[in-house]
Amino acid sequence: MTTIYLAGDSTCAQKSGGEKPMAGWGEFLPLYFMPAARVRNWAVNGRSTKSYITEGRLEAIKRAIQPGDFLFIQFGHNDQKIEDPTRYCNEEDYKRNLLAFIEAARSAGASPVLLTSVSRRRFDADGKLDPEAVGPYPRWMRELAAESGVPLLDLFALSQQLLEETGVQDSIGMFTHLAPGEHPNYPDGLTDDTHFSEEGAQAIARLALIAILDCPELTVLRDWLR
Repeated sequence: MTTIYLAGDSTCAQKSGGEKPMAGWGEFLPLYFMPAARVRNWAVNGRSTKSYITEGRLEAIKRAIQPGDFLFIQFGHNDQKIEDPTRYCNEEDYKRNLLAFIEAARSAGASPVLLTSVSRRRFDADGKLDPEAVGPYPRWMRELAAESGVPLLDLFALSQQLLEETGVQDSIGMFTHLAPGEHPNYPDGLTDDTHFSEEGAQAIARLALIAILDCPELTVLRDWLR
């Protein structure tokens, strides 16, 4: 059996009953794999590369990951939090931390895979999507992937394309937009253009599948797809 570990933030993480109907895309990735490829979603709300490491979560992955496994690494949203020194990462910090994840996988005989952050739903008054919706972090990850020879799944580019095609109004359904009283978990309502609805999380999981199929370095994973 091969295991795919997901290390990331709230956009990927499993949501508790108290957070629903919000959803992370990692909840739906297992639907595309046969039982021989187990997906373990170790993404955690609110984490950056820095806080994930300092809390010992990467060490936990090191203890669990085995030869032939995969480590999918997706961070960026919380690395942006310049007001929070426990999470914020500049370019040097971000790349150094990503290298720690890469080395953790490689030293265990597993395969690291970098995934750029999914885009926020950030349109301007003219309906143009912000190409820097997650700052420079997707670009920095692309650079590191090229420098370190790690496969890259560019979910930022794919999710930007999806949002542009879906449009300003129709893309609302992909995110957690709730009117007051619509859901008991959010009695005052919620307008969240970062975190997904189940519809949006499923759409991003499909984009991840497309990216895997298009990645020549990940052909081995195709054998475990449904």
